[in-house]
Amino acid sequence: MHSPVILKRTPLYTAHLERGARMVAFGGWEMPVQYSGVFEEHSAVREQVGLFDISHMGEILVAGPNAETVLNELLGNDLGKIALGEGQYTLLCNQTGGIVDDLLAYRIEPSVFLLIVNAANIEKDFTWLNATASKPVVFDNLSDKLGALALQGPAAPRVLATAASLPRFGIARLSVCDKLCWVARTGYTGEDGFEIVCDAADASVLWSALLERGKPFGIKPCGLGARDTLRLEMCYPLHGNDITEKTTPLEAGLGAFVSFDKGDFCGRGALEQQKKEGAKRKLVAFKMTGKSPPPREHYTMMVANRKIGEVTSGTPSPTLGVGIGMGYVDAAVSQPGTNVEIEIRGKMFPAVIEKKPLLKRGQ
Repeated sequence: MHSPVILKRTPLYTAHLERGARMVAFGGWEMPVQYSGVFEEHSAVREQVGLFDISHMGEILVAGPNAETVLNELLGNDLGKIALGEGQYTLLCNQTGGIVDDLLAYRIEPSVFLLIVNAANIEKDFTWLNATASKPVVFDNLSDKLGALALQGPAAPRVLATAASLPRFGIARLSVCDKLCWVARTGYTGEDGFEIVCDAADASVLWSALLERGKPFGIKPCGLGARDTLRLEMCYPLHGNDITEKTTPLEAGLGAFVSFDKGDFCGRGALEQQKKEGAKRKLVAFKMTGKSPPPREHYTMMVANRKIGEVTSGTPSPTLGVGIGMGYVDAAVSQPGTNVEIEIRGKMFPAVIEKKPLLKRGQ
């Protein structure tokens, strides 16, 4: 007999229930998938502002004189390019170039970095970093001690005026609703906004205070459903779906976040070889072109009755009004404008490969 899976809960679990959230299992956590509805929450973020609980994400502090050197050997991007109070998107790869995780790295002191990692990968990443580091460095997993919120949408700077001067990918220690937090101008929606990392004990106070402060701007509490539709319109990959340890940054279109002009790093040899030979498959974005059910993960992608790949993420797009998705296809048929078919419950439906992102600004 299998023992039941015990799901973790964020510090905001009770607050979600009080607001009528529908809870689901995600990455080992019990998380809100929606409150008022995915389309309504999605529209709030695109047009006004929304608030997400992202306390399931992991926070790992890396400190010591060797911190930058060690992290640059483990991560694909170049930490030498970010100054104090800046961050970057980066990739943790294995020796074959596969993506162990994608994450954000911030320099919060000259030799101290804060890594924000995916919820399902916290323990794996922490173990990997400790086991692979070439020099002594302090890795501190703070995930259980911290909470995090994402305030996203065009009105976010007016709701959080104290952070309005932060540059994109900037991070600062700021007072938010009288609680000291790390505030970064980042997000997973394609809109302006902030990710706020706080003490776990302060998360509920901040959640309530920000929802109250955002009322004049039409703020909505938002769940994982809207987070998924928002990120897919922007073609932001989801680890475990669109990128895994069996996919490389070059296949996933993330080569811009791999710095071949720095020293050696984990997976460099394999990635240099793939760059030289060319990736045999590529992660593409597509839109359905007629009336169809929404595309979903694992659906087959076809050209001229030949399987060319598989959908990794799919959803109805609230902004575009059609089904959209991403998937890996043979490189030879990966060009934007290529007509494909998606097999949905035994029937074929037309789609077209599009240039990323699917949501062009101004739409």
